[in-house]
Amino acid sequence: MPNYRMLLQYDGTRYAGWQKQGNTDRTIQGKLETLLSRVCEETVEVAGAGRTDAGVHAAGQVANFRLQRAWDAETLREKMQRYLPEDVAVLCLEEAPERFHSRLNARGKTYEYRIWNDPVPNVFERRFLTWIQEPLDTDRMGLAAAEFLGTRDFRAFCSLKRYKKSTVRHIERLDVSRQGAEVRITATGDGFLYHMVRILAGTLIEVGRGERRPEDMAGILNSLNREEAGATAPPQGLILRSVRYDNPIFVD
Repeated sequence: MPNYRMLLQYDGTRYAGWQKQGNTDRTIQGKLETLLSRVCEETVEVAGAGRTDAGVHAAGQVANFRLQRAWDAETLREKMQRYLPEDVAVLCLEEAPERFHSRLNARGKTYEYRIWNDPVPNVFERRFLTWIQEPLDTDRMGLAAAEFLGTRDFRAFCSLKRYKKSTVRHIERLDVSRQGAEVRITATGDGFLYHMVRILAGTLIEVGRGERRPEDMAGILNSLNREEAGATAPPQGLILRSVRYDNPIFVD
């Protein structure tokens, strides 16, 4: 069975997340599987590298699927794009090695959380930004972010009350930067727990407001208690920027 992988972008505003659900057809995975099954005239299952939440966006989501018969990759991509809604795009589609799996083979992901920090809202990008009117101290936020680097148990930054697998993750980058009124939190790691990036963002926002101190972060980590961390930041500011693999993919 030929295996295909694709690079996707989507505006997650009107979707209930990546993962298909029985009670709604408004999921990215569901849309892709329905379309591919119709176009290819066979049942198709799509696996994604990251299960983005409702309202979360992606600029570099990677997914793969298998077919009973071979298709020319570019012909299939063109057919998909013809029928996909305007808020989903297939940037690249190529045949992949038989054993390639978008989630199991992923070695890291980069997420970005965007904040519009100004008394006046950003009308044109409001679907992709979280608006915070109060001034944020990005220097303090950066000091707090540095406390999360390395291999840590992030149990306090996971929304699931029961998590059977390990909650230890390695964060190699957690930057806070400002460009005018926009504040960006960029997180790169080997994997992220449920709501982890949004809880990290919410905690750093509270530091920026002066509600927490940078030196409080170690205590939150050590507590392993979700109630000790900050609020879960709203979904619209989050975007899955890219997925990393051992070998480069989608190379011209």
